[in-house]
Amino acid sequence: MQPSVELSSRRRVLKLLGGAPMLPLASSLSAAGLLTACGGDGGSTPSYVSASFSNMAAPSLASPAAMATTTTTSVMTLKFDDNSTRDVTLAYHPFFTTGDMVSNGAGGTVLAGGYVDINGNPIMDTSGTTARQFFSDCPDGSSLLTVGGAKVSGVKGNTVFAVVQFEYTTRNLAGTSMYGLLPSPIAVLTLDQDPSTGNLTLVKYHNVNTAAIKGLWITCGASLSPWNTHLSSEEYEPDAFVASNAQLMGFSRSLFGDESTANPYDYGHLPEVTVNPDGTGSIRKHYGTGRISKELVQIMPDQRTMIMGDDATNGGAFMFVADKAADLSAGTLYVGKITQRASANDARTGAMDIQWINLGHATSAEIKALVDGGIKPTDIMDVKTKDPSDAAYTKIPYGGKSNWVKLVPGQEKAAAFLETHRYAALAGGNLGFTKWEGTTLNARDKVAYIAMSYIYKSMTDGSGGFKVGGVNAGAVYALNLKGGQKDTAGAAINSDWVPVDMAAPAALIGSDLAAADGLGNLADANRIANPDNLKFAEDLRTLFIGEDSGMHVNNFLWAYNVDTQQLSRILSTPAGAESTGLHAVTNINGWTYVMSNFQHPGDWESPLHDVVKPVLDPLVRANYKDRYGASVGYLTGTPSGIQLKA
Repeated sequence: MQPSVELSSRRRVLKLLGGAPMLPLASSLSAAGLLTACGGDGGSTPSYVSASFSNMAAPSLASPAAMATTTTTSVMTLKFDDNSTRDVTLAYHPFFTTGDMVSNGAGGTVLAGGYVDINGNPIMDTSGTTARQFFSDCPDGSSLLTVGGAKVSGVKGNTVFAVVQFEYTTRNLAGTSMYGLLPSPIAVLTLDQDPSTGNLTLVKYHNVNTAAIKGLWITCGASLSPWNTHLSSEEYEPDAFVASNAQLMGFSRSLFGDESTANPYDYGHLPEVTVNPDGTGSIRKHYGTGRISKELVQIMPDQRTMIMGDDATNGGAFMFVADKAADLSAGTLYVGKITQRASANDARTGAMDIQWINLGHATSAEIKALVDGGIKPTDIMDVKTKDPSDAAYTKIPYGGKSNWVKLVPGQEKAAAFLETHRYAALAGGNLGFTKWEGTTLNARDKVAYIAMSYIYKSMTDGSGGFKVGGVNAGAVYALNLKGGQKDTAGAAINSDWVPVDMAAPAALIGSDLAAADGLGNLADANRIANPDNLKFAEDLRTLFIGEDSGMHVNNFLWAYNVDTQQLSRILSTPAGAESTGLHAVTNINGWTYVMSNFQHPGDWESPLHDVVKPVLDPLVRANYKDRYGASVGYLTGTPSGIQLKA
């Protein structure tokens, strides 16, 4: 999320995802081969039943070092069918800090998180006394996976890959904001997995060449598709109706060497990365999934239905249903029509029923052809930012303001897939959500979970057609999924995974404080605050929740057991940082991992950090390259990794 436009000056991405299509608990664990020890006699070895996490205390100034780095003191308890248990003490292992020189797998080194232009040349920061290549302090979405036939030099154990993307860099050497002014890098990491301990070691870092897709725009959350590809994102799509877009011009200058080259319609789509057996990767963009402020997307078990986060003010509920399984190149786009229930468990968050409006069908190729053909925004619709007093225009909410819009006849398809927010509002969709971020799935119960990072602005002013009381600390909503649904025109929706309603469980609603506590927290530190990206681990029956909070002094990673309703804090990021890159995989060659990064440590805000900054700023600077670096790593067990077996 864009630091300059929301309460928080950071966006905290959290993502955890199973590496295979989600299955019911028993069959998932059995298929993973995790319930019995290898070579067992079929009855003597206890079988895994469930997992829980202890709730670690939030770090305090009594231990400033813990506040200034990634910290976990949580214990994971595994329960087995003979009522025995096993405790696993958690530990955080970083692969690198951005700005490190790491191996390129060919005898040389490469700058981790480094920025390059369209020709692969380093983009240099010349604002300081000595020029240096820009590198990101904001690693974000990640995926952990294996590929058949993988063979990479230097791997001694098992070959495992991670894809990591870098959302932005906070500032240049002169301290000037660089948000959105650089093309987002994305990398494939080759990891050497120790078969005996599960330990992962970086062997090769490969920058994915993004020239063919004209670079990447502000990549935030990501997920692993059921067919083993990395689904990225492009957040805060540039407004094509802004004649002089300074952010887009700066991006274009960095990427192409010319501020007028970048076309806004090339950004705001869904990038997909395929990892190759040699540790390289290729990338493409899907232009036909709707051009919105894409956050973490979630593919359903049918491998066709996709629910998308829309991290915007006056954002919408969006769903894409692909024509074919494991192929996002063609499909139908829907926007939600929201009916607010008169009674809700919590007036701050409300409860809603959802119907779906069909916005149209398209292929990625035909929408890209429109862009490549030079279509202009005025070819699609006429947009006014002041009331034209003309009945031919329709007033709609857009980005926290009002637009008056008139569609050019015959341009419905271009409008639906290139001006998606405006067209969705014209079509009757409720563009009233604010910062709908992560989306994930509990397949056993047919429930999706979505993070509404802040519940304010368009959710509380009624501009989108519904209105709730609001809570600045945000909430996680649960959405029931059903088949046999029809769109608002009466046509069948070809999916068994359609959201039909949404409400926030009481345990997953943040709590604003009337006044800051002694440390500076503006929201209750023992509850979630400003949840961002989410991921549900089916085998663990656990919803992992990461924070992008301008209300907690340290941002946390939480584990919520959906059966016991136990909420446990399991990790704390450095003060001023955001929890990102989360991805939970319960079986990589028998080992379980939770990927976890963070962004912009020491991004101090006042009054939130006024108490801690004098003590913590020197420590954060010492740990993370004077606040220009951030870590990419994973949560595991110590002294050995996590296995879901006795």
